[in-house]
Amino acid sequence: MNLILLGAPGAGKGTQAEKIVEKYNIPAISTGNIIRAALKNGTEMGLKAKAYMDAGSLVPDEVVIGIIKDRLKEDDCKNGFILDGFPRTIPQAQALEDMGIIIDKVVDIEVPDEKITARLSGRRVCAKCANSYHLIYKQPKVEGVCDACGGELIQRKDDAPETVQARLVEYHEMTEPLKDFYEKLGKLVIVEGQEDVEETTKLVFEALEG
Repeated sequence: MNLILLGAPGAGKGTQAEKIVEKYNIPAISTGNIIRAALKNGTEMGLKAKAYMDAGSLVPDEVVIGIIKDRLKEDDCKNGFILDGFPRTIPQAQALEDMGIIIDKVVDIEVPDEKITARLSGRRVCAKCANSYHLIYKQPKVEGVCDACGGELIQRKDDAPETVQARLVEYHEMTEPLKDFYEKLGKLVIVEGQEDVEETTKLVFEALEG
């Protein structure tokens, strides 16, 4: 089963990718991880990517897709894979199609923007030991103080409401059009993200097996 996971930042894609990996024993492939591996291993595509990065340029789609294609040829992908974080745009999705990479299903995990903003902006981390908390879902015993080490709990810049909202705007502009792209190909399934992770997982598996 060859899958793509879609969903806005904070929709819980990473957690669902882990659940799918456990159940189906297929690898989750993150673009950032495979580019780093290609650079480290000095593959042909990795060296091409390095040349762009050394020049301070963005790695073009054809090189990224070349790296992905190389990764998908490895033995652990024989029974399927999950692409998480790629494609992000219509041209990237079209390039995947043009290269003959077969995708069976595209799972879009949908969570309203206001819920994502509350979910992410409520996160706090300990400045000393990096333990994580949440203002609603995982409160510390003493407000603003880490249970484990007594360190100060802080909000990361990435979790600030304005940062979260900017990331959501970018997602809606660049990535959300992929829903129409894959719906036209008959591959899109939509899962409504639930407050309970296990409930979302149940819906994801139903969508995959339905």
